[in-house]
Amino acid sequence: MAAPPPLQFRTTGFNGYSVEYSPFFENRLACASAANFGIVGNGRLWILGMGGDGVVAEKVYDTQDGLFDCAWSEAHENQLVTSSGDGSIKLWDVTLADFPVQNWSEHTREVFSVNWNLVNKDCFITGSWDQSIKLWKPEVAQSLSTWHEHTHCIYQTVWSPTSGETFASASGDHTVKVWDVRNPRAIQTIRAHNAEILALDWNKYDPNKIVTGSVDHTMKVFDLRFSTREVNVLRGHEYAVRRVKCSPHNGSLVASASYDMTMRVWDTNIGTPIWTQDLHTEFVLGVDWNMFFEGMIAACAWDESISISQLPPL
Repeated sequence: MAAPPPLQFRTTGFNGYSVEYSPFFENRLACASAANFGIVGNGRLWILGMGGDGVVAEKVYDTQDGLFDCAWSEAHENQLVTSSGDGSIKLWDVTLADFPVQNWSEHTREVFSVNWNLVNKDCFITGSWDQSIKLWKPEVAQSLSTWHEHTHCIYQTVWSPTSGETFASASGDHTVKVWDVRNPRAIQTIRAHNAEILALDWNKYDPNKIVTGSVDHTMKVFDLRFSTREVNVLRGHEYAVRRVKCSPHNGSLVASASYDMTMRVWDTNIGTPIWTQDLHTEFVLGVDWNMFFEGMIAACAWDESISISQLPPL
């Protein structure tokens, strides 16, 4: 049986940076975007709904600077957090109009990553070009902890799906670091690529497996217990890999977004893409899996569009 045709939504005037499905509502997703490719100008947070009429904007929130990432709260169905080019972090409630319910301004450079704790559900982490990682709680006016060990921009911070105290970070210094929030220093450092690492995610079924994506066009699978060498190298993208997301339904599947204008799905046991989506005409920067509908994937790109695709039966 063939997969249904993809749905598309225009983020007119704004270039997509990140897209994330709600963990509470099967038909809701958010997109963080920036005008003028994030170089200068405003940002916009899109709250989108999927229904019989396709994809529609339920809410939009405009910000003074470009938005680079977003993460839904794991505790509050109507809240999500965004990270911005001006270093600010904003908490939004989609039942309220216009303004964020909380604003933090501690980072001194662009914040490219925000990720909500999947286990404890009460906090989130951010990673910034100021080379620092910060831990936050929505109800606290200041960050709870700051880590400063990377020597280049931090592009991705992501929580372990099985430990509420463990997260990992990817940096332009060619390393991935694993952290415990109770420790001031990283508990593990992996020199994962000989190039900047832009993307990182944690396998949802194996607490020891992570996947990286790099400027060197490749993705790598690492086992944290034997991290001196990767388990597998995934080759196929023609330019830098900007984001990777491990499937919530299948421990072998990973989706990736790349500057080669494609979104691809990989079987990590094989090492080559098993499905490629080439609907976009500019860099694809965001990708996410829908937890409620197996094989449904959203992607956002610099071509001012979001695509929602259904994987064909594999």
